[in-house]
Amino acid sequence: MWPFSRKISLEKSGILNGFRECHCHLLPGVDDGVKKMEDTLAILSLWEEAGVKEVWFTPHIMEDIPNTPAALQKRFQEVLEAYDGGIGLHLAAEHMLDNLFLSRLEKRELLPLWEGHLLVETSYFNPPLRMEETMEAIKEAGYRPVLAHPERYQYMSMADYRKWKSLGVLLQLNYPSLVGAYGPQAQGKAEALLAKGMYDLTGSDTHSLGFVHYCLDGQLSGKTVRLLKELLNR
Repeated sequence: MWPFSRKISLEKSGILNGFRECHCHLLPGVDDGVKKMEDTLAILSLWEEAGVKEVWFTPHIMEDIPNTPAALQKRFQEVLEAYDGGIGLHLAAEHMLDNLFLSRLEKRELLPLWEGHLLVETSYFNPPLRMEETMEAIKEAGYRPVLAHPERYQYMSMADYRKWKSLGVLLQLNYPSLVGAYGPQAQGKAEALLAKGMYDLTGSDTHSLGFVHYCLDGQLSGKTVRLLKELLNR
């Protein structure tokens, strides 16, 4: 292992070798993510070269982007027909805890990750009303709530993260936070949460081909690489 003070690119770190990508917006033309099928296929090709083994597509389901599971499944089938690589592809969604979420939950109009893990998000600036009650409703419905990119929520503190962990909510790291993709505040929070062992899942939240190139070139310290590998090997 190189010294903790030395930097290495994400691409050369080996982090993505055998990686399960649990949060990305690669389903083309359905949200604010990738727009064209050729970009989806190009990203998958880059990830396959880096050693990624499994990718869960997680398009938005929210008031402003009113996708339905049926429509997303139809579009996902088009990706499966176009892709001829070796990565295992799966479909889930990133669910906004908005005014329509509880109705979707009651109707089971959701797309969970593996084993009932349900990826959810909030506004970056303000918590939703009755957030704790909503998390309990998710668990009562038989799902395991996974809070996407907690380091990006400006209203959350370390006490908030401890609270959600104590209530059985999993925390999903956006690893681009660690290379500064969302600014110094998110990077600092991500490094602190990673060091404290508070993350449970890791994804990229990729929205574009350019973002993938940026992340692969991003620099990580030896210490961060070690902590990430410990997280991925749990």
